[in-house]
Amino acid sequence: MTKPDHQLPKTLTGEPRAFFGRRSGKKLHDGQQAVFDATLPALEIKLTGALDPRTLFPEAQKIIIEIGYGGGEHLALEAGRHPDTGYIGCEVFTGGIGKMVQTIAAQKLANIRLYTDDALKLLMQLPEASIDEIYLLYPDPWPKTRHHKRRFVSPTTLAELARVIRPGGQFHFATDIEDYANWTLAHIVRAPQFSFAPENPGGWHEPYPGWEATRYEQKARREGRLVSFYFSFMRV
Repeated sequence: MTKPDHQLPKTLTGEPRAFFGRRSGKKLHDGQQAVFDATLPALEIKLTGALDPRTLFPEAQKIIIEIGYGGGEHLALEAGRHPDTGYIGCEVFTGGIGKMVQTIAAQKLANIRLYTDDALKLLMQLPEASIDEIYLLYPDPWPKTRHHKRRFVSPTTLAELARVIRPGGQFHFATDIEDYANWTLAHIVRAPQFSFAPENPGGWHEPYPGWEATRYEQKARREGRLVSFYFSFMRV
């Protein structure tokens, strides 16, 4: 059933922005479902209006969002490494949410909250300059030209990212698809709120400090996609 337009994120022209993402997958087995049902309610962010992320993590030194965390490998690793940072993970794919919930329970990670709908809806409800960093790692590239409008990086989303990331904060974007890398750079150069100043030419092919390859990245390497792009854009 289609939601009313007023519940959908809007484009810069005010038109509803449709969400194109998988929301289901393989059914969780009984054990997974039990952990999911018992754990998710305490972790899930339910929007009822504007949200100050500091209410989620009142003692946190930093607050970081990861959009589309997939199996949650990077999110869990970083949360374990930085217990004084609050993390918000955004994912709509039920298989990924299930894995993340299991990991949080198994590792007793107390500094993660989960949002299970379109990440743009969350961004639109956050205060200005309320987030320190945002990660978008290996998003769906929607390779067909007619589907490019479905890519997460767009003028609409970059405007919201720029609004919620504090000055001096960063937007990190990684992909193994060169066309999507070029697409993102083309949008960034049109967004004066962000700067891109790599330390050396080609340095964007070097993983982020402390990076450990996700299952998606390992799969890409097996399939012959051997080069990735690891961009970091600063909010000016």
